[in-house]
Amino acid sequence: MNFGDLFDSPWKILIIAVVVLVLFGSKKLPDAARSLGKSMRILKSEVSTLHDHEDEEQPAGQATAAPASVGPAPAPAQIAHQQQVDELQRQINELRSQQGQAPEPQQTHQVS
Repeated sequence: MNFGDLFDSPWKILIIAVVVLVLFGSKKLPDAARSLGKSMRILKSEVSTLHDHEDEEQPAGQATAAPASVGPAPAPAQIAHQQQVDELQRQINELRSQQGQAPEPQQTHQVS
């Protein structure tokens, strides 16, 4: 059975409407329709935003794939955070050396 055949008669549509009304009740139908409408608007805006971002990121005439060796540049916030972590690690090592404990080995951090 094809879904196109399901809605070819007004009687079939009426029967389906009555079944939906009986299943969900008349009080829940407006809320369900409103929720469905909101979901459809959100989906539509997200899809259009996705298409807009694809158009901005890929100007005409450029290759679609970036070279594998090139990664995204780290964000300035990530760099600042990593510098803070390194500074705190240095301070911890200084305190440990003052207390006679062996400092932790320095780890090299790569920001990706």
